[in-house]
Amino acid sequence: MKQTVLLMGSLMLPPEIAALERSFDVIKLYKEPEPEAVLAARSHDIRGIASQYTRPLPRSLMEGLPNLEIISQFGVGFDNIDMVAAKARGVAVTNTPDLLTEDTADTAMSLLLAVSRRICEGDMFIRVGKWQSGPLPLGRTLKGKKAGIVGLGRIGAAIAKRCAAFDMTVVYYGRREKKGAAYPYYADLHAMARDVDYLILACPGGADTAGLIDATVLEALGADGFLINIARGTVVDEPALVRALKEKTIAGAGLDVFIHEPNVPHELISMDNIVMTPHIGSATIETRTLMGRLVIANLMAHFEGKPLLTPVV
Repeated sequence: MKQTVLLMGSLMLPPEIAALERSFDVIKLYKEPEPEAVLAARSHDIRGIASQYTRPLPRSLMEGLPNLEIISQFGVGFDNIDMVAAKARGVAVTNTPDLLTEDTADTAMSLLLAVSRRICEGDMFIRVGKWQSGPLPLGRTLKGKKAGIVGLGRIGAAIAKRCAAFDMTVVYYGRREKKGAAYPYYADLHAMARDVDYLILACPGGADTAGLIDATVLEALGADGFLINIARGTVVDEPALVRALKEKTIAGAGLDVFIHEPNVPHELISMDNIVMTPHIGSATIETRTLMGRLVIANLMAHFEGKPLLTPVV
């Protein structure tokens, strides 16, 4: 008899969803017109959840599933999951680390290049017929600039490698210095923000980093500095960022993440000193395929009594 798994969202690609359905009895919660009624009717059946970072997984949901054993997260971050509740209930949690490192680092560099060289602005410049009236305003070169990375984990290190390839100087900030890191460490975020041209966020989301980049950090970054965020929207004080961009307290920003996705502050839409993407850090066919397979593999391992491949707790 197949175990019942709750599929929270639709980020997993169709071939992997089909593979999930071959091995499990899958409840596609995101397709249910009355999800609460479905959860109530099937609460005792559900033993696993295939979750994703765009869908909150609070304590209340877990408490309504008395036989829940495992949450297999589609994504490396898991700040959408109430980890305290999961641990208290003895629910295993897995994620998909490593697989999305390179694509997410590429996204960071794409945003950095686009906002520095005015790529999106230049595209629109041609489309609306402005080129005939004169050249696009000048962009900025990367060579010789200093990039400060907040969070030198897997993704942060991959971003650092890319920045170095563009002849940029790399420094980093984190809760503690990383042994063996090839880049200078700052224990003071404000000091690093003052010293760099680009502040690149690659740290985890969650309560520990909520609002880390506030008005004082943006002020330290200064009128010639750029903010790049491929971490989580919650890491940035969004109203403070809007003010900084509007008042040109900072030069610009490249953002892949926002606090209330898919809703973006309307003030940002008309600004030409910002490049935005809709949380596409890992959004390639190749990476999303591997992530889906790992979600399934963790579920299979759990129900077959084997060690989890990528456990969080």
